[in-house]
Amino acid sequence: MSVRLLPIPAAAVTGATVLALLGLSACSTADTAAASREDGGKVDVMASFYPLQYLAEEIGRDHVSVTTLTRPGVEPHDLELTPQQTAQLGDADLTLYLKDLQPAVDEAVAQSGVKNTVDATTLTSLEDLGTADAEDEEAGNAGTSLDPHVWLDPVKYAEVAQGVGTALEKADPDNAADYRKNTDALVSKLDDLNTKFTDGLKNSASKVFITSHTAFGYLAQRYGLEQQGIAGLDPESEPSPARIKELQEIAERDKVTTVFFETLASDETAKTLARDTGLKTDLLDPVEGITEQSRGDDYVEVMKANLTALQKALGTK
Repeated sequence: MSVRLLPIPAAAVTGATVLALLGLSACSTADTAAASREDGGKVDVMASFYPLQYLAEEIGRDHVSVTTLTRPGVEPHDLELTPQQTAQLGDADLTLYLKDLQPAVDEAVAQSGVKNTVDATTLTSLEDLGTADAEDEEAGNAGTSLDPHVWLDPVKYAEVAQGVGTALEKADPDNAADYRKNTDALVSKLDDLNTKFTDGLKNSASKVFITSHTAFGYLAQRYGLEQQGIAGLDPESEPSPARIKELQEIAERDKVTTVFFETLASDETAKTLARDTGLKTDLLDPVEGITEQSRGDDYVEVMKANLTALQKALGTK
């Protein structure tokens, strides 16, 4: 049963957020703010991939210059950094990343001694949703990994947004009022998105959906659905023959109509499974990057398209 959620608090920042931001150097942030006042320059923000880039741009607006390490069309999990990108991390006024999603970024942050970093995993709570990769399942270690895909739950994403807003306030105190206003506006937009998903999925005829990889665990949990991934948290992991057979049985048992593929990872296995089981295919986008194949120009638009795709696949009671 879907339960209507209360609106996301627009101003509250969790204790975890505050603790995470204590690592920002007071000296460095003061220098950044001073430079901004003296030459009218913008706060230089480095975002590890699109969901964090979106937050920085929406909250920072004209006060920030945002660069992303993951260019459009690149699968974030597979990112490899150039020496130039690693050097750019050290030059940024603020670096936003999500630990354990992109090993190359984690390594660069650890080795380069980058200051003024915010790890998005400290701004909300991560959970073990039993979405380990295929090789872990075969080894009997399923369910041991914390799922990093928090941005696909609008409620958790709003918590991350609040933390990013606080980080920008610390990096650029002169424009703190604007950052707070923009953060409140973004959180309100995410609250509206959450309401649309809650209302749009509460009367679904089916609760089970099959995806290319298990990126949608938080979304499924939030809205009372059940995700079945072909691959695990890593979209490049290969499903075993036993897993494919299990998915065929799940599709028949739960009257699944659609196998979802995504934009930045191979759709070959998803389309093969759909063909072998007589199911349709459709796009369910993990919003890890915006490309020409994306059904929308930004996070909110793509998520609304995802809602439409889920409603079509799951049907209505």
